[in-house]
Amino acid sequence: MDPPGHPDESAEPVDVLIIGGGPAGATAAAVLAGRGTQVLLLEKDRHPRFHIGESLLPRNIAVFERLGVLAQVAAIGVLKPAAEFVSDEHGSAVAFPFSLARGARDPYAFQVPRAAFDQLLFDNAAARGARTLEQCRAVSLDPAPAGGRALVRAVTADRQHLAFAPRFVLDASGRDTFLAGRLGLREPNARHASAAVYAHYRGAEFRTGEREGCISIHLARDGWFWMIPLPDGLMSVGFVAHPSLFKSRDSSMAALLAAQIEASPTVRARMRAAERISAVTATGNYSYAARTSWGEGYMMIGDSFAFLDPIFSSGVLFAMMAGEMGAAVAEAWLADPRAGRVLARRAERRLRRGMAALGWLIRRINEPVLRDMFLSANNRFRMRDGLISLLAGDFDRPLAARGPEFAFKTAYHMLSLAHRIGLRLHPDGQLRRAPGGMLAAGS
Repeated sequence: MDPPGHPDESAEPVDVLIIGGGPAGATAAAVLAGRGTQVLLLEKDRHPRFHIGESLLPRNIAVFERLGVLAQVAAIGVLKPAAEFVSDEHGSAVAFPFSLARGARDPYAFQVPRAAFDQLLFDNAAARGARTLEQCRAVSLDPAPAGGRALVRAVTADRQHLAFAPRFVLDASGRDTFLAGRLGLREPNARHASAAVYAHYRGAEFRTGEREGCISIHLARDGWFWMIPLPDGLMSVGFVAHPSLFKSRDSSMAALLAAQIEASPTVRARMRAAERISAVTATGNYSYAARTSWGEGYMMIGDSFAFLDPIFSSGVLFAMMAGEMGAAVAEAWLADPRAGRVLARRAERRLRRGMAALGWLIRRINEPVLRDMFLSANNRFRMRDGLISLLAGDFDRPLAARGPEFAFKTAYHMLSLAHRIGLRLHPDGQLRRAPGGMLAAGS
């Protein structure tokens, strides 16, 4: 029997309403519509619109295949065979080819201009049968009464007021955190506190040969840089650091970014002939999570639920994985809310497990011990291969398959003890006494 309507009987009934037309929302909409579910996708802006997060992971490839968009993504992207880590302190660089990941299915990913990429996914959802409304911002949600429908109010760009009565809501509103903010569920992650400033450049030095197309992560003194090659000779360059560095500045964000580029010898060398062709954008409070990802008749997916420091390019993959999971939860909920609750719990556990695996590395990326380990080519106990698997997006491996991850963590703790007595891991894999004996944390 069809569930009762919301007290506002003027609201338009819909089975699943999705707030946000980015990768999470568009993925969920495409999956649901492809299975015959009535779905409405609201997007507050109009595609194409700028977004950061241009580097994808190999595990995205299977999702693209399931959505039927792999060829389209390849056509707009730059092939990404590996992730490269470059150290200002060590003066060296190490690549992590995805082909070496344990059980690698796809040894490559793509770097994409997000405006084109997001529009591609949004258009695919519409082509699969989702109803899409752009420049339509959700402004309120009244939870569903027992066994009934929620009430979502929205406003269009021309100030038309709309009301919808969905049986299930997927919040894919991104960093707006539509539901988490309104329900008081959003919590900043103090252990991952960071902020970012970024822009697009033309004329920056691209990698060639085996590292052509790689994302480069430059480990600098005060934080880290991304350098992402994009089509048409563009390079996305961003700097990420603790928010305190941004708060202490006495100049513009553009000047701060320029100063940090100048202060990094490895980034400066690649930016000698570069010209900035976009505005400089900054964002703070990078890492956060909601206390729970779901409730009665709704689920938060993608950045609306949680966001991690972007050093390992996990954002789009987490969003699309959550989009597929959210679609499965919505579909199950429509048939039987009890089954939907079970799937929602499982999905949240799986996402949190993946975030925890990356979070362990993210919390330590500015520590000298972890940076030393990244710059070392040591593959004892297959630690390097296991690390590459994480970098490729294999976040939620079963416990039995996580031996290399545990070995890496054990080595980290042992090297941390060595660091306290003045020993340092060098890129050749040898421990040597550092100049000056004892090393302070962060040196």
